[in-house]
Amino acid sequence: MTDWAPIAKEYDPLKAGSIDGTDEEPHDRAIWRAMLARYVPNKGVTGDPHLTLFVARLNLQTTEEKLKEVFSRYGDIRKIRLVRDLVTGFSKGYAFIEYKEERALLKAHRDANRLVIDQHEVFVDFELERTLKGWIPRRLGGGFGGKKESGQLRFGGRDRPFRKPINLPNVKNDFYGEGSAEKRNWSQEGTRDWRTRDREHERGREKRGPERERSWGWGDTEERSRGRDRKDRDRKDRDRDRSRERDAKKQRDDDKHR
Repeated sequence: MTDWAPIAKEYDPLKAGSIDGTDEEPHDRAIWRAMLARYVPNKGVTGDPHLTLFVARLNLQTTEEKLKEVFSRYGDIRKIRLVRDLVTGFSKGYAFIEYKEERALLKAHRDANRLVIDQHEVFVDFELERTLKGWIPRRLGGGFGGKKESGQLRFGGRDRPFRKPINLPNVKNDFYGEGSAEKRNWSQEGTRDWRTRDREHERGREKRGPERERSWGWGDTEERSRGRDRKDRDRKDRDRDRSRERDAKKQRDDDKHR
């Protein structure tokens, strides 16, 4: 995979559901839903998407004024849009901040991620809805990131980039010695060293053989055999004595009952 990259250049729900972007079949229903979705970006959203920053995981009490106070340190802000519930008016915990200059956008993207605002560590990324081809939002089964508890993690974004896939064919080739000569570095000299080591090992075994025979000579073997015979005789004698005692006890019991 020569075109592999940790950050997705185009949104593919199937790849986003895979930790390394190599899955060929969806593993949860939400991925199926995202693959079947036909999402059109909100045309009511205005401003330059290439100068817009996405800020998430906000404290629900955080206001536009607080966001302006924090993010204006990176450059001049053109507009802040804190997304709110249409019915209640409460914050949904994320916002979009449009800068006047790209330099300010890049600085905020680099430095503001994981910044703590109102006791909440925020997540910062570029706007993706209008800039990433094929984008599907989280509510339709797409998006990036997510929590492990949900069982619907999405990879390829800044929060959870793709992990580099393991190239199994290359591993197999190297294992069987099919890789490049530079990787193997097997020379004839190295082969001779192995053969020499094997021959020395065989000579050592031949030398150790007679020593073992001498250490375990016939005398020692005969002595061990005698010891085993002695133990067998002792065991038989004990069994015979026990049998005699049982017979004598039985005879005494019979005499009492007569």
